[in-house]
Amino acid sequence: MNNTAYLRNHFLIAMPHMADPNFAHTLTYICEHSADGAMGIIINRLSGLDLGDILQQLEAAESIIATQTQQPIFAGGPVQTDRGFVLHSASHKYQSTLDLGQVCLSTSQDVLLDLAEGKGPAQSLIALGYAGWEAGQLEAELTDNAWLTCPATLPILFEVDPDARLAAAAHSLGIELSLLSSQAGHA
Repeated sequence: MNNTAYLRNHFLIAMPHMADPNFAHTLTYICEHSADGAMGIIINRLSGLDLGDILQQLEAAESIIATQTQQPIFAGGPVQTDRGFVLHSASHKYQSTLDLGQVCLSTSQDVLLDLAEGKGPAQSLIALGYAGWEAGQLEAELTDNAWLTCPATLPILFEVDPDARLAAAAHSLGIELSLLSSQAGHA
């Protein structure tokens, strides 16, 4: 696969026939994709937790004045589900921030504390866990019609209601997922 075919800053849209419960009906933002594998964050599956719940687990949380604790936490994927990942606008950089181009990915506690105090990035999405693929695994799943792909957009990532993100990404391709057959074929 040449470099132009890598899917960094793209969405993976789970096809309706996706059988893996970890990925059925998901929209995943691809943070990194190379010959070595891929890493992404599921952006449409809420965990039932909010930032306040996470702050209770952090010792440093007692020393801050939290004003913004209702931000929902997403179930970012089945790998390292106890580790936090924050996708956010590029306006802020933290101790462990990876610049992805249109957004940043931070994994350090300082971004959470800034968000809680209302001083963080204007746009952010907090997730526990991530989705990971070994070398060649994502490419094989794409060949097997498990996913559709499209370029990621900031409105879908940050502004669209989480329950509507999957359909919004599919609509960006002119596709209505409910009309797709669960049968895949190859010519």
